[in-house]
Amino acid sequence: MAEPKLYDLKTEMSLAAAEQIIDAALATGMAEGMLPLAVVVLDPGGHMVALKRQDGAGILRVDIATGKAWGALGMGIPSRTIRDRLGDRPAFQGALVGASHGRFVPVPGGVLVLNGDGAVIGAVGISGDTSDKDEYCAIQGIKAAGLASAPAEPAEGWQASDL
Repeated sequence: MAEPKLYDLKTEMSLAAAEQIIDAALATGMAEGMLPLAVVVLDPGGHMVALKRQDGAGILRVDIATGKAWGALGMGIPSRTIRDRLGDRPAFQGALVGASHGRFVPVPGGVLVLNGDGAVIGAVGISGDTSDKDEYCAIQGIKAAGLASAPAEPAEGWQASDL
């Protein structure tokens, strides 16, 4: 009996791109003197492509980072937008936490990764410092990999000098 043909599964979120995003995000955090970060990159199906956690990052940081990215993918919008839209809807936020089996963290730091056509090819989640700083590192990491992000820039009125 002949062995069945193995087919290569393709995704636009390659391991190389995920590692580039993570390394650039961590380098940004270190350059800005941020607290230790955990960074996760998920593919469009919510599966982990890569993860790094800096020495000293708390044990919940990976789960929080994953929840930020997973929530962004699940809702199709950045986690900052989720926070802004659902801030006055705690019952719906609670329902989403339940429906996602606790994998939903509606605060900034979950950033969608877009290809050249603007399609979502994954998400980055970061946890470790303040949510706005986490988001900043995610955006910088995505840009360093030559990809686009949603949001494209940190929150209006926020800049790296705020670090």
